[in-house]
Amino acid sequence: MTHEEHHEAKTLGIGKAIAVLTSGGDAQGMNAAVRAVVRVGIFTGARVFFVHEGYQGLVDGGEHIREATWESVSMMLQLGGTVIGSARCKDFREREGRLRAAHNLVKRGITNLCVIGGDGSLTGADTFRSEWSDLLNDLQKDGKITAEEATKSSYLNIVGLVGSIDNDFCGTDMTIGTDSALHRIVEIVDAITTTAQSHQRTFVLEVMGRHCGYLALVTSLSCGADWVFIPECPPDDDWEEHLCRRLSETRTRGSRLNIIIVAEGAIDKNGKPITSEDIKNLVVKRLGYDTRVTVLGHVQRGGTPSAFDRILGSRMGVEAVMALLEGTPDTPACVVSLSGNQAVRLPLMECVQVTKDVTKAMDEKRFDEAIKLRGRSFMNNWEVYKLLAHVRPPVSKGGLHTVAVMNVGAPAAGMNAAVRSTVRIGLIQGNRVLVVHDGFEGLAKGQIEEAGWSYVGGWTGQGGSKLGTKRTLPKKNLEQISANITKYNIQGLVIIGGFEAYTGGLELMEGRKQFDELCIPFVVIPATVSNNVPGSDFSIGADTALNTICTTCDRIKQSAAGTKRRVFIIETMGGYCGYLATMAGLAAGADAAYIFEEPFTIRDLQVNVEHLVQKMKTTVKRGLVLRNEKCNENYTTDFIFNLYSEEGKGIFDSRKNVLGHMQQGGSPTPFDRNFATKMGAKAMNWMSGKIKESYRNGRIFANTPDSGCVLGMRKRALVFQPVTELKDQTDFEHRIPKEQWWLKLRPILKILAKYEIDLDTSDHAHLEHISRKRSGEAAV
Repeated sequence: MTHEEHHEAKTLGIGKAIAVLTSGGDAQGMNAAVRAVVRVGIFTGARVFFVHEGYQGLVDGGEHIREATWESVSMMLQLGGTVIGSARCKDFREREGRLRAAHNLVKRGITNLCVIGGDGSLTGADTFRSEWSDLLNDLQKDGKITAEEATKSSYLNIVGLVGSIDNDFCGTDMTIGTDSALHRIVEIVDAITTTAQSHQRTFVLEVMGRHCGYLALVTSLSCGADWVFIPECPPDDDWEEHLCRRLSETRTRGSRLNIIIVAEGAIDKNGKPITSEDIKNLVVKRLGYDTRVTVLGHVQRGGTPSAFDRILGSRMGVEAVMALLEGTPDTPACVVSLSGNQAVRLPLMECVQVTKDVTKAMDEKRFDEAIKLRGRSFMNNWEVYKLLAHVRPPVSKGGLHTVAVMNVGAPAAGMNAAVRSTVRIGLIQGNRVLVVHDGFEGLAKGQIEEAGWSYVGGWTGQGGSKLGTKRTLPKKNLEQISANITKYNIQGLVIIGGFEAYTGGLELMEGRKQFDELCIPFVVIPATVSNNVPGSDFSIGADTALNTICTTCDRIKQSAAGTKRRVFIIETMGGYCGYLATMAGLAAGADAAYIFEEPFTIRDLQVNVEHLVQKMKTTVKRGLVLRNEKCNENYTTDFIFNLYSEEGKGIFDSRKNVLGHMQQGGSPTPFDRNFATKMGAKAMNWMSGKIKESYRNGRIFANTPDSGCVLGMRKRALVFQPVTELKDQTDFEHRIPKEQWWLKLRPILKILAKYEIDLDTSDHAHLEHISRKRSGEAAV
């Protein structure tokens, strides 16, 4: 990494101007993106302008286009909607309007435009760009701009960020606002399930999403709905029969409620709309169930953005500024988006084209193609949903093979969802599924029972670990464990848990030399708030913990904003892993986040204190500092608090907060429910294959390294990696992987907190093409 390259980012924007606008329907997280564009723009030396009220403001000019300052985007991160306003704009659709917009930009010397909005808004931006030189010629002819101004603004750079709760834009895994909309929906579904259970009711819930079924589909996975209607995949012609049979089967299995999710654009095979009222009338007429309809409406657009959307908005904002400032007249207008957890740049019009192709395929009733065009992530969701909701569980006792499921380590939200899908997919495959209580200890003591279909009913939305979990490792009990594997005829083991689940897996591998009984396939599904399991970028439960920390930080910031001149020091969990502290710092707008992976000295602490002293001279008179619990054994939370208190005397007060075990609790977020459900399904499918492979002379014998794996999400796909191969990638003393992807986000945290640091631009996204991307896209 050359020094020149580093230096470049800080001077990249000198003499340039960027305008940022939000357009179309609002989405939570747009403010995070606006804030990042403004701050990173200023960091590079560029001038940044707000355009208020979307394209309308661009056309009207005047007071609508105002220069932004560092402080003008403070306290914006936790607000929903868009602070700079958005409007549907007829004027911009006419050339006359675009002429006025061009005039307003040229007069201010703005040649970079960052548009945050849906596909309509982004298409508008592309038209604007392609006409740019013609518009300038006209303006010059009419004497509205000088030849010099025209030369200075000879080309317009455009970068789009997709802000839309529908997640209907092809080429990006998640659009800004989707995760927050899911949070709103799932909160409501959880609330409705409690009342539906009291009265044995059937609820029909209608969710937004225009022509895209993403919200409906993920909601149904996150709450274990009985049925979902989405536009991309209309039900078969006899769906009325099938639905009623399905509902009554759920009831006879002992469930007290039915939940049906309907996307607002739902249709049947002939393209005729299926409305929530239609479904209600059908259920009442045929089954006589007490049925209620709830249409969620604009609630889904509201509320605070989730941690995921704030981080997504911030990361995309940074990438957008880089893409704009590196743009040339030859680079096509691009969108910055997320694929897996990597930032990518894609040509804007390619994405718009594929997005239009989906709608076209649906209009022409080519439904299979529509689902394919939505991308692999959508298809995976659909496959898992179909398995869990539409396949009848086998009735026969006995079962093909016996697989046991257990939880290990500390509780994490989403563990139960993973157990549920593992158990149910296992049963669907015709296996006998056992559940083990209290981790490896329970396996040794024989706390094992058989689980049927309804054993895990309603588990998706429940926090903690219903099976019970312990940190005990198997090594000292290998003899009893082996005996129980034989006694219960266990032929495969699914271990859901944190770092101990992984080290436990290694001990089972080691134990195979001594005990033949341990030669059975096993798979570890990472589930821990710390997100420190080798082999996976994410672990189940980390997203829920992150949101808990975020909510708390928001409240604390509010308190600090009221009292002024106050700095809060907050301690987060995570063991030695700085993931929670770093990500929460990004999502809550912290001034610093101290972590073990990035050693710090007394000089760094001094710089941070000095930085806060300077900050108190601005209009933003408050500070937020996060500290990971084990970042440094001597610089404890108390030490840092005392240091800040002493150094800040007369300038600011300090307060401290240790968040503690609340970070392990709570109802799992939609991301954790969905991730856990898909991990469970994927693990069980792998398990069935491995058991078949290892079947020799009437018994299971698995002794190869690849029969003991961690299932993890790596960049863009879910992959199985032998536990023994991950050994070299692990720092066992500190219980963390040696390399962690999120460390690359640390510079963003510092820039957004106004530190003069080097932004490492070596790891930035290159332009990709959507068609190629779709074949290898994230299988999550």
